[in-house]
Amino acid sequence: MVIAGRRITIALFISLGAGLIIVAGLLYVGWVLLNWHTGILLFLGLLLTAFLIGGVVLNTIFLVREIRLNAQHDAFINAVTHELKTPVASIRLYLETLLAREVGEAKRKEFYATMLADCERQLALIEQVLRAGRMGSSSAALMRVRLDFNPLIAECLERVRTLHKLAPDRLRYEPGAAVCVLGDADELRAAVTNLVENAVKYSGRHVQVVVRTSVLEATHVELRVRDQGPGIDKDDLKRIFKRFYRAQSQLVARVKGSGLGLYIVRSVAKRHGGSAWAESEGPGRGSTFVLRLPIAV
Repeated sequence: MVIAGRRITIALFISLGAGLIIVAGLLYVGWVLLNWHTGILLFLGLLLTAFLIGGVVLNTIFLVREIRLNAQHDAFINAVTHELKTPVASIRLYLETLLAREVGEAKRKEFYATMLADCERQLALIEQVLRAGRMGSSSAALMRVRLDFNPLIAECLERVRTLHKLAPDRLRYEPGAAVCVLGDADELRAAVTNLVENAVKYSGRHVQVVVRTSVLEATHVELRVRDQGPGIDKDDLKRIFKRFYRAQSQLVARVKGSGLGLYIVRSVAKRHGGSAWAESEGPGRGSTFVLRLPIAV
């Protein structure tokens, strides 16, 4: 209902803007027909009409952008609230169980492991939000060091395998030539982990993700993460890297997320002199996410 209401509001502002432009155009045409012999007034009228139409167009664009931004903020707050509340409720339930009755040693260890996993999940989300805030600050400094890229990727893949309990054949790594990059190890790990985890999450139950690296003209290294998930609509290919934005398809909407992962990936890429983008042949045909970074000389 909320989404439908926002769409109606956006359509209303667009219609209002289009109507005002049409009215201004009709008034201008009528004025020209009546005053065609007055050259100076005609020129001034043309300038005034152009200013009016430009102002209406800009006003409509800003209003629509503000409505969309508010909708994305609301979706982000709802998603983060849910992601924070769920682990807390789980931990509380296990603690109440441990306090209320005697639990066997094996079961107690299982509870502790689950609570630890929930804590790690919360910490990961909090770190994601904090990192997104740092990315938005132009004063955030980079701790650049020389890093072997392939081992860094292997480390991130192993973490995702452990977190999602994946068999080796479900998340395959095909490394290219060994290269070094100059960058912040923490930020690069976050970017690679976000790309891989994003592919795993949106693959659903049938995870089949392939991660490859390759060297381009001895100047750049390219990381490609290919999944067999729901795919991405052409209109969403560029938008999904914006902060808080999430694709609107039903298959994607089922997966919980904050809308910050891909924003962090592109921000890290830009801060390191590289780029990031997505490729997809359309809904239902999988996706490929690419991270390209300059090689350290």
